[in-house]
Amino acid sequence: MEKVSRVATPLVIGNWKMNGMLAASGKLTRELVALLAEHATCEVVVCPPFTALLSVAGVLSAAKIRLGAQNGYPAEKGAFTGEVSMPMLRDLGCDYVLVGHSERRQHLGEDDGFIARKVRAAVESGLTPVLCVGESRAVRAAGESERHVLRQIELGLELLPSEASFVVAYEPVWAIGTSLAASAQDASAVLAAVKAWLCKERGIREQAFRLLYGGSVTPENIAEFTAQSEIDGALVGGASLSAETFAAVVVGAARGYLCTSK
Repeated sequence: MEKVSRVATPLVIGNWKMNGMLAASGKLTRELVALLAEHATCEVVVCPPFTALLSVAGVLSAAKIRLGAQNGYPAEKGAFTGEVSMPMLRDLGCDYVLVGHSERRQHLGEDDGFIARKVRAAVESGLTPVLCVGESRAVRAAGESERHVLRQIELGLELLPSEASFVVAYEPVWAIGTSLAASAQDASAVLAAVKAWLCKERGIREQAFRLLYGGSVTPENIAEFTAQSEIDGALVGGASLSAETFAAVVVGAARGYLCTSK
């Protein structure tokens, strides 16, 4: 391993999904703030459930950890019962919002056109969208991973305002919650194709985006991923529900980010 210069600060996002009552969310946040108080080499974001956003925002107000949301609706306001708009999320103190997570695509029928509207709405509201993409096991077995992911990105960013900043999180569907993480080399190959497409086909500057890996990320494997020059951090699911484990992921991400495989 050899140290190299990296353009962006590593980014680690914790997606709590539908977990945590108010008391538990507050406790987790306070523990995480204490554990990462002296750790400034990663940008860290937590995405609690909607019900905990306001209380978590209060805990984070004096901390370096940033707040994200797990979802947002593309309309600014109106008769959309049960939805939460991007301006509402910004008003709560969110800086990031997940868009197009595979669980929403699979269980709630979100398609690429709807996701593209969310990306635009997020940017227009001052949020950084985290566009989640990834292939199924069948697509991977057919050797179509890169084609599938690039198509998701092409459609998901179709309405992206020019010069907007965004994040792409590559989460192979077959690796989410299964303990079957992709290899660091496989993830890097997909994200290298993503970077090439964004820069060459869309003419987007590298400084405008960051590329993350997600899917069964642990303290034991995170450094392998961030040591890859194409991987700028991680989107973490189950491992983010323990302050100690998530803090270890953050520390490992920073350690791996300082080097690249030769």
